[in-house]
Amino acid sequence: MIKKLVKVAVGIGLAVFLSACDWTEQSDALMAGGLNLDPTHKEVMSCEAAGDDCIHFTVLHTNDNHGRFWQNQEGEYGMAARKSLVDRIRKEVRAAGGETLLLSGGDINTGVPESDLQDAKPDFVGMNLIGYDAMAVGNHEFDNPLSVLDKQREWANFPMLAANIYKADGTRYFKPYKIFDFNGLKVAVIGLTTKDTAKLGNPEFVNVLTFTDPAIEIAKVIKELKAKNAADVIFATTHMGHFADGHFGSNAPGDVMMARSLEPGLLQAVFGGHSQNPVCMEPNSNNYAQFQPGDDCVPDRQNGAYIMQAHEWGKYVGRADFEYYSGKLHLLNYQLIPVNLVKPKRDNKGKLVFDSQGKAVKTWIQSYIQPDSKVLAALEPYQMQGQEELDQVVAKTDGVFDGARDHVRFMQTNLGQLIAKVQSQKVGADFGIMNSGGVRDSLPAGKISYRDVLMVQPFGNLFSLATMTGTQLRHYLGDVAAMQRDSGGYAQITNVKMSVDCVAKTVNISKINGRNFKETDKYTFSIPSYSAAGGDGYPIIDAVATGHVDADVLFQFFKDTKNVSIADYTPAGDIIYENSDSPLGCQVSMPL
Repeated sequence: MIKKLVKVAVGIGLAVFLSACDWTEQSDALMAGGLNLDPTHKEVMSCEAAGDDCIHFTVLHTNDNHGRFWQNQEGEYGMAARKSLVDRIRKEVRAAGGETLLLSGGDINTGVPESDLQDAKPDFVGMNLIGYDAMAVGNHEFDNPLSVLDKQREWANFPMLAANIYKADGTRYFKPYKIFDFNGLKVAVIGLTTKDTAKLGNPEFVNVLTFTDPAIEIAKVIKELKAKNAADVIFATTHMGHFADGHFGSNAPGDVMMARSLEPGLLQAVFGGHSQNPVCMEPNSNNYAQFQPGDDCVPDRQNGAYIMQAHEWGKYVGRADFEYYSGKLHLLNYQLIPVNLVKPKRDNKGKLVFDSQGKAVKTWIQSYIQPDSKVLAALEPYQMQGQEELDQVVAKTDGVFDGARDHVRFMQTNLGQLIAKVQSQKVGADFGIMNSGGVRDSLPAGKISYRDVLMVQPFGNLFSLATMTGTQLRHYLGDVAAMQRDSGGYAQITNVKMSVDCVAKTVNISKINGRNFKETDKYTFSIPSYSAAGGDGYPIIDAVATGHVDADVLFQFFKDTKNVSIADYTPAGDIIYENSDSPLGCQVSMPL
């Protein structure tokens, strides 16, 4: 765990740490916290000693908003509280003579129905009110037709940046960068988007665009900036993901590999998104710290570039305080500041505290941030409109889609088949796997609304895309298909014809997606990210994070299809269970 050596509370004015004795002492203290701030330049005593040649500024950043413009039921995060926090920091920095830049790592779209149903307009309204300066374009910005994205660009009072997205005519779809002037210091911010967008986005919307290699593109843009002498400091705001030590698996290479691809010193910092993790490292290592809200956070540093990411949903505002003097940039302080996050309250013996109704009492992790009243007033109509939209009928069924717990965890059901098929079709996979624990209710016959869908899949879980050879798949399905009945791990599987030996945990596959099975062929399948990561005892596999939310995809299917027949999803009996006490799934009696 990171020791609390670099902690500077938000309430302490920036002027306090700008008046530190000298650079040597600051460097030693920050080195102890793992920030490695150029100790070879000890001849420069301090920003204060540099006088007018020193410029200090603060970069604030968030990422992966995913429709969370409103606080959750616990009163956590929300754009109104974020506005109050950002304003407080801006005031503090301004009082000390500095300036502030606010960046987003992208993925404003998709995740909360109140936002999804309104094309994320409340989120862009909120970002305008908070005062964002620029954002990276995320892969979820392509969940909608390009006409919606173009409309969002008009709503935004700030540029969407992406240097590596091109139109068919060879021109960029977005601006590649923006230059900001901080008291004469020219700071360039380059935007970049994961190359995986080409396979994660809706093909109907992205097939007219080309997503080039961000590492190649940023080198090209930096060369252009240097040739024009256009920037003293170069940052990137990205939606590419942070993968520790560059181990990106089946994902496209992220921020670490991009930073390593550049000549040291060309890029000073990356403010990222996409992997939705707090990038807080163990000091002087490539390993993640066991970060908890309120802990100190040491950003990653690769090839001289700091890499930062603020988890997701506006749960945190990342704060990086910089000084620039003698031609060099110095990171003075870094924090991930919780935005009204809560934790269970415990007594002096460490036991949970419960209220009179038996509910666990919650307490704020840091001091409560009063939400900005103007932002609340501006966003409340969108929240109310979203609630009304939730009850609008978008489809009809001719029968019940069965998701009852005592059915879906015991046998293949039409709802289990529906969900697995919808997810696999969304990503163009050969077949789909759905853990039955992720199906929480049935869908009634007749009218279907978004609220009905949320009863079935209330958690907003993500699903992934995996690729295996036939041999690998045979071994994998041997474990997965043999999951016992009456458990959340019992697998709903579609488009696979096979027999399962429940004792040996082996399978004999005959067809996948209508094709004869071959050991040497490659197959793709959709699977909940929870299951791919080992949830419910599934084998851990290397899978691409699609970023798709289960309920959102299911709702879109109903909205597009309108009339859905249960006959199209009745289990076909393609899976035969052998050496089982039940023909409906693996049920192996334990020996006495």
